[in-house]
Amino acid sequence: MRVSVSGASSLREDVRARAGALGLHGWVRLMDDGTVSAHVEGAPAAVDELVAWLRGKATADAFSERMVRVEGHEQFAVRGVPAGVFVVQEHQATAHHFDLRLELDGVMRSWAVPRGPSMDPAAKRLAVQVDDHELAHNQFEGPTGSGGVIIWDRGSYEQGGRVPWPEALERGHAVFVLHGQKLRGGFALQRTGRGAKPQWLLIKRRDEHARPGSDIVAERPESVQSGLTLGEVIDGG
Repeated sequence: MRVSVSGASSLREDVRARAGALGLHGWVRLMDDGTVSAHVEGAPAAVDELVAWLRGKATADAFSERMVRVEGHEQFAVRGVPAGVFVVQEHQATAHHFDLRLELDGVMRSWAVPRGPSMDPAAKRLAVQVDDHELAHNQFEGPTGSGGVIIWDRGSYEQGGRVPWPEALERGHAVFVLHGQKLRGGFALQRTGRGAKPQWLLIKRRDEHARPGSDIVAERPESVQSGLTLGEVIDGG
């Protein structure tokens, strides 16, 4: 069931707590217009109890409900709350690549993306998992002995998907939402190979931010910090 209650922005944690007590799965999110939206899955009697409770919190014209397809969640979570920061650094070293980093448990989980991220859902990008980095490295931009680094994009991100993090990464399929200056909307990391440096695919999800046929790397080559391109940083600005 998908339920919406307008004018009730303070309900998110109450919904999460009550849904958890009832053994329900799904999510609750505060929408941009102040509406609280909840996706609820589980035993019919428990779903009915939560929906009735929410109906009692709203006036007739501020409440709506509808049946939707099952998404298969394994938890009930609050969505729309940043899980941490993300950064994408363009890096010229032995080989040119982009480093995607997501904050998790006090470090930046990192993937090297040779061709860079894409806003085109049809463009599946190879992403090679590399060592975690310290959060302080997010601020680095400048020439290096073998090339240089720019901060190509940065912002906050939300953890999503059916499975809680970090278990989602351990299972090999993690969904997340980026709120950057260039990258926005849903993305997924899908592991395709294990080993010393596991290989993944970075995929843009089909949502309102998707741009089929686009090439964001070519369109926006500049640093979001300095406005310089990687070549200009290497050449000394």
